[in-house]
Amino acid sequence: MTKLIRGGTVVNHDHSRRADVLIGNEVISAVGANLQAPAGAEIIDAGGCYVMPGGIDPHTHLEFEFMGTVTADDFEWGTKAALSGGTTMIVDMCIPAPGQSMLAAYQDWRRKAEGAACDYGFHMAVTWWDKPVFDEMETVVKTYGINTFKHFMAYKGALMVNDDQLYNSFARCSGLGAMPIVHAENGDLIWHLQQYYLGTGMTGPECHAYSRPPAVEGEATNRAIMIAEMAGCPVYIVHTSSREAHEAIARARAAGQRVFGEPIIQHLILDEDEYRNKDWDYAARRVMSPPFRSAEHRDSLWAGLQAGSLQVVATDHCAFTTEQKRLGRNDFTKIPNGTGGLEDRLPVLWTAGVNTGRITKEEFVAVTSANIARILNCYPQKGAVAVGSDADLVIWDPKATKTIAAKKQVSRIDYNVFEGFGCTGLPRATLSRGEITLLDGDLRATVGAGQYVPRYPFPAVHVANAQWRELNAARGVARADVTP
Repeated sequence: MTKLIRGGTVVNHDHSRRADVLIGNEVISAVGANLQAPAGAEIIDAGGCYVMPGGIDPHTHLEFEFMGTVTADDFEWGTKAALSGGTTMIVDMCIPAPGQSMLAAYQDWRRKAEGAACDYGFHMAVTWWDKPVFDEMETVVKTYGINTFKHFMAYKGALMVNDDQLYNSFARCSGLGAMPIVHAENGDLIWHLQQYYLGTGMTGPECHAYSRPPAVEGEATNRAIMIAEMAGCPVYIVHTSSREAHEAIARARAAGQRVFGEPIIQHLILDEDEYRNKDWDYAARRVMSPPFRSAEHRDSLWAGLQAGSLQVVATDHCAFTTEQKRLGRNDFTKIPNGTGGLEDRLPVLWTAGVNTGRITKEEFVAVTSANIARILNCYPQKGAVAVGSDADLVIWDPKATKTIAAKKQVSRIDYNVFEGFGCTGLPRATLSRGEITLLDGDLRATVGAGQYVPRYPFPAVHVANAQWRELNAARGVARADVTP
């Protein structure tokens, strides 16, 4: 059905203006003042609200088997949670087991994602290295539309890859027009620190943070950036949490290297003191890697978002329940790593960022949507309120309020790390490809409605634009080329 969003202020990453938005055939067909609604169109009142591109979360783990258990949020509930908070696309980590074919892992993740309620894409992880991996990477890029490959420098004995494997994979990415993304922590040093604390009888969640100090993240970030430079490819550092890691990214960017940094919303808000809570369950629920940091590191991350040396805000949504966390009751190294955040990212960031003056509303759109789409090469299909873009939109009420409470959340975990956080600024409505999935607190998400979004190799922007022109021509919508 044709829809007209009337009376709002359109906010993109580079400008804001009062404008109406006309939607038809899943895409935006017009943006302008005083648009006339076609006969039979549904009118959505956005008076007093902002109309923004729906959020894109570039870092999630849904229905992920890790550390002996499986995350509580599958693609159905994870994407419903996303839509409830204004996020209309996720990019999940497709992680083959060591020795498993990438092509088999991709098919596994596509089956998992059949219940997705919003659009989705994948990153493909490199968890081992041999000729089959080298060969399959080309199919992953050219056939499956995945242009990013995840590498773990941590989790020794499980997912961790060494420098030789990193270089080989990075060089292959360079030749394919793909980009490596990296979990940057020195896994060997972390392992030694873990053994030290366990050897002294310290087994609680606080030791998770002690064994992963900022220095091990800073060193690994520098090493990943250097290897990327030698391989001649860009690199994207996920969940950047420390001043040392941020400074490594900023230095490389100042020198002309193409490096991207991704803080997550938890690291922007929460403090390492969370791990010192005397309630073991409380502290364990917050165990994730890298861990929460002290104020100086949070300040550095905010400064990076303000200066542009850090580009996106994600969640690393990896939702383990309290009962699952108790697998590490007597050994902090066995606490499943991960927290939630999909439905809270936008309200928390708006409250702590826009409402405090740290970032503008345009910068908010940039770090939650537009920059992500541009970096991952799916802009302007995603990440823009523009003619021809997918009608993934959030109508944002800057005056709406709520206090975060686990008992009211959509996610299936039994707690929320932001419990009690007061938000001012919430989605009044969320639209996914033009369909209303949330309106005034009523979640209307349809299981299985989400579509897979292929992303093209980075040298082939013209190919992506040609594909979008062809698609939009079939929808009856004209659009111009836009190069990220």
